[in-house]
Amino acid sequence: QGQLVESGGGSVQAGGSLTLSCAASAAIYYGRHCMRWFHQAPGKEREGVATIYRRAGDTDYTDSVKGRFTVRQDAAKTTVYLQMNNLKPEDAGMYYCAAGYSDYVCESFDERPGWKYWGRGTQVTVSS
Repeated sequence: QGQLVESGGGSVQAGGSLTLSCAASAAIYYGRHCMRWFHQAPGKEREGVATIYRRAGDTDYTDSVKGRFTVRQDAAKTTVYLQMNNLKPEDAGMYYCAAGYSDYVCESFDERPGWKYWGRGTQVTVSS
C-alpha cells in the first residue's frame, strides 16, 4: 500500500524556520515523476507551493515562497524535505505532500487532477 507520512511541523515566531519531511513507501517511489508540497491555510483550499522531480532533482516554487522555501530529496529519493525560512503568519496551516506521475500533473501549479497518496499532513503555526 502506498503511504506518505509528513512530519516536522511546529510553532515558530515570524521570521523563524522549520524543516518538514515527507517519507514515501516503495510503492510510491516506483514510477513517481514528482513530489509536491501543498499548503492549506485555515478555511482555504490546498495550494501547491513546491515541486521536486525525482529523476533530476529539478525544483519549482510558487512566487509566494521563492527565496524562502527550499525543497530537496535524499539520495535514495524516498524522502522529500521542505526547508522553510523567514516564515510569515500567512504560511500557517497544514502542509501535505503528494505524488505526481505525469508531466501534465507536475509541470504546473494550476490545480490538475492526478495527485495521489496524500499524507495526513503536519501543522505549522506562525506567531507574530
